[in-house]
Order: sequence, then structure tokens, then C-alpha cells
Amino acid sequence: MTTGLVPGGQTPDPRPTGGLPQQRHEPVGQAALHDDNRPRSSVITARAAASFEPVGRSVATARSFVRDTLQGWGFADIVDDAVVLTSELVTNAVVHAGTAADVLCLRSDDGVRIEVGDHYPEREIPLQGQAVTMGNLDREGGRGLQLCAALAGRWGVEYTPTHKQVWFQLDLPERTVGTRTAGPSLPADLLPLADGRVRVAVVQIDRACAISSWNEDAEELFGYAAEQVIGKPLTDLAAWPHTPGTGTGIAEALQLSRWEGSYGIRAANGRVTSVYASHLRVRDTGGEPSTVCLLVRDHERAVLQTPLRVPASDANTSSDGQSTDPFEVFIGSPAPDDLDGLLQRTVERARDMLDGDSAFLLLATDDETELEVRASTGLPSARQRFARVPVEAGPGRYGSARMPAVHDDLAAVPGAVPLLNGTGMRSVVTVPLKVEGRLTGSLGVAAEGPGRYSNEEALRLQFAADRIALAVESARLGELERLRRGSLSFLVEASDLLAGTLDRDQTLALMAQMTVPTLATWCAVYTIADQASDPYLSYVLHEDEELIDGIKSLLSKIQPPDPVPTPGARVWSAPGEAAHQAALRSSMRSLGLSGGPTHQLASGIGPTLATASAVGGETVVLPLVARNRVIGMLTLGKPADEHFRQEILELAEDLSRRAALALDNARLYSERTAISQSLQRSLLPPELPEIDGVEVEVIYRAAGEGNEVGGDFYDVFPISDGAYGFAIGDVCGTGPNAAAVTGLARHALRLLAREGLSGPAVLERLNSAILDEGARSRFLTLLYGELWPQEDGSARLKVVCAGHPLPLRLRQDGTVEPAAEPQPLLGVMEDLELYEQTVTLDPGDVLLCVTDGVTERREGTRMLGDDGLADVLTTCTGLTAGAVAARIMRAVERFASDAPSDDMAILAMRVPGLHTD
Repeated sequence: MTTGLVPGGQTPDPRPTGGLPQQRHEPVGQAALHDDNRPRSSVITARAAASFEPVGRSVATARSFVRDTLQGWGFADIVDDAVVLTSELVTNAVVHAGTAADVLCLRSDDGVRIEVGDHYPEREIPLQGQAVTMGNLDREGGRGLQLCAALAGRWGVEYTPTHKQVWFQLDLPERTVGTRTAGPSLPADLLPLADGRVRVAVVQIDRACAISSWNEDAEELFGYAAEQVIGKPLTDLAAWPHTPGTGTGIAEALQLSRWEGSYGIRAANGRVTSVYASHLRVRDTGGEPSTVCLLVRDHERAVLQTPLRVPASDANTSSDGQSTDPFEVFIGSPAPDDLDGLLQRTVERARDMLDGDSAFLLLATDDETELEVRASTGLPSARQRFARVPVEAGPGRYGSARMPAVHDDLAAVPGAVPLLNGTGMRSVVTVPLKVEGRLTGSLGVAAEGPGRYSNEEALRLQFAADRIALAVESARLGELERLRRGSLSFLVEASDLLAGTLDRDQTLALMAQMTVPTLATWCAVYTIADQASDPYLSYVLHEDEELIDGIKSLLSKIQPPDPVPTPGARVWSAPGEAAHQAALRSSMRSLGLSGGPTHQLASGIGPTLATASAVGGETVVLPLVARNRVIGMLTLGKPADEHFRQEILELAEDLSRRAALALDNARLYSERTAISQSLQRSLLPPELPEIDGVEVEVIYRAAGEGNEVGGDFYDVFPISDGAYGFAIGDVCGTGPNAAAVTGLARHALRLLAREGLSGPAVLERLNSAILDEGARSRFLTLLYGELWPQEDGSARLKVVCAGHPLPLRLRQDGTVEPAAEPQPLLGVMEDLELYEQTVTLDPGDVLLCVTDGVTERREGTRMLGDDGLADVLTTCTGLTAGAVAARIMRAVERFASDAPSDDMAILAMRVPGLHTD
């Protein structure tokens, strides 16, 4: 590795070099005035690193990373220079070199060193022996290095075979002891509001986003002891807004070098506490990264909130007198690249600009008839987020959201601003956001005292709103596009998942899992069996599994929603009201106000309050309509005081239509399957009879998924005292048509055999019955026999083999031989001349009967065949009938890797003799 030193001195921490020597460049131009070229030893006190993808937007993200890091370290004096240099060097990496950029910030006692590396190895190593003549700064190529020479105290370039790194060091200016930042003196009533004692929760998060440290103030604020939360992910406690496709999640925020903003923490009592947080990413001396989170109550945010970068008096003029962009002045630079971040930054800056206690921003719906709350500060945001209010809410045109409005005292005009009802705000100023004359939203700032705002404040706020309206509308349209794409992707995936199963219970589970937590916090599915049945609670799911039983218990105690077929979501208030009443009763019992013992509540009040918080928000019901019938309801719910966005409800409605059809298809399939299985079971013989002196075992496999009966069949049944009939046959084909002939053959055999007919006569009459079926008739191979156990331990058999694979006889000495001769199959010609053959099974002998699904088992061009079956049977000497059948089936299954394509039946009979061996 080679370090090329350029005007300004040497690297503060020289690194070992490779095979190339270090090159020293003599100062040129103004840089020659700097004569302190001695290396300085600095102790690194903090590090921050990040990698950026090779895309254009990474340059802005890198600027934000460096700016936030240096401001977090208190180095605001050198932020601008550092941001300019980083921007140029990252642009070289991600735009010109086309590789990822790695940015490392190192803090020391006397300054900051920033390293920007790329992964582009084909760079010429600058080995120069004389001074370099720098080009024009307006030229694109090499401008980053020229800026380093102009702005940095020291800088250099380092190379490896796979990496190029440019570093620069900015020294801190000499500071006299004094104030770094300050605000004006304010009267006591204008100071930020805080509780009697301000508690700052300090929570440390490890690399895996798990809590590793939890201080006493955190215990007081949220009610959890340290041992209850240490080791658990912070995501289990953080109430982060769930908006598909937009915003930064809590896990991503914890990975940033610095982050500041508002969210909620679920306290031990089940309620969500709004907090203002400041996150700082650090690493210990061993190099292990972690995130330190400082949390205060949201209304005490002034304790942690970073002061505005630009004073209000200098809002439109930079330090060098040049005019700046009013949008950047108001929002700050860089502006958030997502809509939620932009809106939240907007309300916070609007509140600070007018020194208010709260602020809110609403966006208009597509038809401009309603305004939807999208961001607020100083208000119960969880309750207000995504709530809707009519555009023409106030009396007369001065109450319209299309006009600026100032209310000196809301107590004198109740309901003038519905959003502020019950919040304690007295005075408010609201202004519209308009793009090309079209209403796109409304921005408001409110204060707890009356008469705080005049027309002057309204003009200032309107000026700010005009500056940001276009950016907000652009971000909103971008969010809508992402939501539409995300919705389409979501629905496609949902359709695939729902189409992939015909099981009713699995369909219900999929419906709930697709909605939680993407669309709702909890979900319940009601099903209706038929028009005369009441809705039945079939499935409940919550993102916190510990709350599922409580919600299920609560819903089971209230009347289900009415099965109204009207499309769209309708609000269902019963769960929230029931949860509120249950929590109220529990609280009263805990205080001993109901006359009952209080000790019984200790174990029950927690779950009751948690359930009340879980279902205390907005609950909506969507009908599940399929084939013009309501087959159920999909219920979606939010936790306490939260509302659904209209886009989410529309997406849920699309999902409910697909889910309803999938659920009805699963119901129909279940009904058809139950009918099919019932009919198929009726074609199977009952349990095998117990035959004294003869072991009988049958293995049957029907080909095809869901089939219990096919074209193969078997039967063993008593004919008369001491005589038993047995049969194994194969109808041409598989499936239901073959199964119909199977049922005819099996029942006809039993009936004819018990009439006292001989074996040939039984088969001749069965042949006639099959031919009488006409076009529905099928060819049938059949092995039929009658068996008489003998007193000497043997068994006498009479068999007729009508076109069927020959039965095989296994003797005790291991020899295998056919036990019958082949004769014509059934269902082909009318006049059959069949005869029966007598076989005697000695003690220890086995008679094996199979269908052609066994002998015709194939693997490529190989087939098991009669000889292969005989070879397997020779290894079965001394085995029981059950063991013989199992070994034959195992050999058949192992012969080929594919699933069997034909029905298979195996009937094994063994004569153990007078004493079972």
C-alpha cells in the first residue's frame, strides 16, 4: 500500500506501507505557508462508519451521515467543509467509479479525520517527483482532490490491490471559553413544559437490536424492571407506525449513526407512551457497535431536541450574504427523503417557528372532501394519526380549510377545529397547502393559552406553507405510487398463497397472517356455515401472541357483527366498548370499590388492561362475500386511539374479496372431499375376518392424491362354517370410473359365493354382470379362491385365476412356484369356460397374491416383473404374513424413486401350523 502525501503535511496516523515507498510532495501555492509538517499523535475518541450503494441518491445520504455525525460530536464549526469534501469524494466513488463508497469518521482531541474509500482497483498510483499543477476547480475531473488541498489541513490517498481511499483531516479552530449555543431569555410561562422531575431514560441496544442496559428512569417511565427487558428486542416495545412501503423502521433507525425523532413505547400497563428520542451509534474499545437511546416524554422534547441550525432572523440569508432556498431554511438540509419524515419535520419546525405547544399537518383526500391527519407534535399522535375531518368543518367560509384562519380562543367556538377537541389547546392558526390553486393539505399551530396568534403569525405560517406545498405534494404522489406498487405486490402474493391451499383451517390462518401486522394490529375471522347459522369466531391473531387469548375471550363474550353484504369497511365499536368496560370493572375491583376481595385481581388486571389497550382503537368489519352469499366477516383492529388509513382499508377490501373466494373454495373442496371419502370407504371391505390356523395380511395403495379406492380391490370373507372366500382383482384404469366397477365386483362376489356356487360359476355370473353395464363396463382381472383350514394344520384352497397375475407359493425350503394357471379375464366375452385348481398349503407355506401395480413397477426401462417379485419372496422364509406383505411393499417402493402411478394391492396368507412359530 502506498500513501501519497499532498500539500498540508503528513497523515496523523501513518499506516504500514507495502512494496512501494512513500512519496512526499512539496507544498505549492498558498499551501506553502503551512510549515507544520510534523506528524501529530492523536487519540481516536469516537468512530462512525457507513457504506453507501453505487446510486446517485447515496451522495445526499452520505452528506446527511457526515453532517449528523459531526453535529452529534459537537463539531458544528467544521461541518460545512466536511460535508463539501465528503460530497465530492463520494460522488467520485458512486457516480464516476461506479462502486460502493465506505465513509469512516474518526474523532480526536484536535479535529476530525474522514476517510472515503471505493472498490475500484484500476487506478494509476500517483508516483510523482515534482509539484503538481492543479487544474481549474470548475473542471469535473479531479475536483475532489483539489478541494481537499484547498480546505483540509492534511489529506492523502492510499491504495491497496482492491481498494482506494482518500482521507482528509479538518482541525478544530481555537475556541475561547464561552457559550457554544444559547437561546433568548424567556418569561417563565413561555418556557417548555415539563413534569416536576424530568426523567431521561437511557437505553443501550446491542448489535442484534436487543436491550443491554436499562436505567432507573426507564423503569419509572415505562414500568418495566431492568431484568424484564434486558435481552429483549427494542422492537417488542416500540410502537412504530406501520405504513407499508414508506418510512424508516425502528430496526433501520437503530443502525444509523445518529437519529432523532418521536415514536411510542408500550408501557407495562399496556398503554403507549409517546416519547422523543435521540439515538447515537457508538462502539466500545473492543470494536463492538451499539446504540445509546435517550428517551423523554414527548412533551418534554426540549430536553433532547437539537436546536435549529438557522436562526429565524437569518432565515433567508447565508453567512456570506447569499440568498438561500426558503424550503431548505424551513425544513433544514438535507430534507428527509420520505413523506413521513418530511411531514414530521414540517410540523416540528412550524411549532418552533411560532413558539407553539403543538402543530399538525393534514393532507387532502383525492376528492378533497376530507383531510387526513398525517403528522402532529405535542398532540396524542397515536389517537390522531390518519383520522379524518371534513374540509368545511367550521362555520362559514372563514372556518374552511381552504382559507387561513386564526382562532383566539377555541373555548368560545367549540368544534371549530375538531382535531383539537379535548387536547387543552385554546388558540390556533391554520393555513392551507395549495399547489396550482388546488387544496392539498392544511398546516396548523396551536397553543394552550388564548390569544397567542394574530394575522402576522398567519402570514408567516402561510409563507412557510407555500414554500413546502410543492415538495409535500411531490412526496405524497411518490408515496401513493409506492403504495400502489406495494399493494399490487401484496395482492399478487396473497392470491398466490390463498390459491395454494384448499384446506379451510390453513386458509383462515393465511387470511389473518397476511393482515397482521401489515394492515392491522389484530384480526378476527368469523365464519357462517349456512344462511340459518350465526357467525362463529373461527380465528384470532394479534402481533403480540400473548394477547391472543385475551382478545379471543373478549370477542366470545360480545355479539358478533351483523353479516351485512354491503361492500366496504364499516366501523364496529362493540369490541372497544367491551374492552373499556372490562378494564373499568377490573380497576374498580382493584380499588375495592365493588365490594369484592382485591387480592383476586392481582393476576387478572394486567391482562385485562393489556387487552383493553390492544382493542381500544378503531375496529372495522369487512364482509366475506362469495357466490352472492355472506360466508363470514373479516375484522381488523388497531390498538388504543389509532385509526386506519383509507388506502389500508381499500387494500383490505381487495384482500377480503380474494380471501372470501378462497375460503368458499376450501369449503366446497372439503365438502366434496368428505363425500368422496365416504363413498370410497363404502367400497372397501370391512375388517378382515379372523381365520383359525391361517394368517392373513393385506396392504392396499390407491394411486392419485385423495383417492382411497381405485381400480384394484381385495376381499376376504366367510362363506359358510369353516369356509372362507378371498379375492384380489384389478379393473382396467384408475379413479372413480374404475372404482365403480370395483364396488360392483366386490359385492357381487360376496353375494354369489354365499349362494353355494362354485368358483367358476361365481366368476361366470360376475362376467355377465360386468357386460350388462354396457359402455360403463371395464375389463377385469380377478383371482378368486376358497379356503378351508384343515385339522392337521394345513389349508386346502380352490382358486380360479381369470387373467390376473398368478399367485405365488413360498415353501419352507425357500422355493417359489406359481399356485395356479392363467385363464381368460372378465368383461371381454360372454361365454367363458373357467375351471378351478386345488392347492394345499403345508404348515409354514405362504400364498402371495398381488395386482399388476406391483409387478409392473418401473424405473426407466427396468421393471420389477414376476421374476423380481419371486426373488423378493424367496427372502421371506419364516416371516409372518404381515412381515411378508411389508417386505414386498418395501421392495416395490425402493425399486423406483417416483411415486407409484398405478394402484397396488398385496394379499398374503400363511399357514403357521398347529403351533404358531
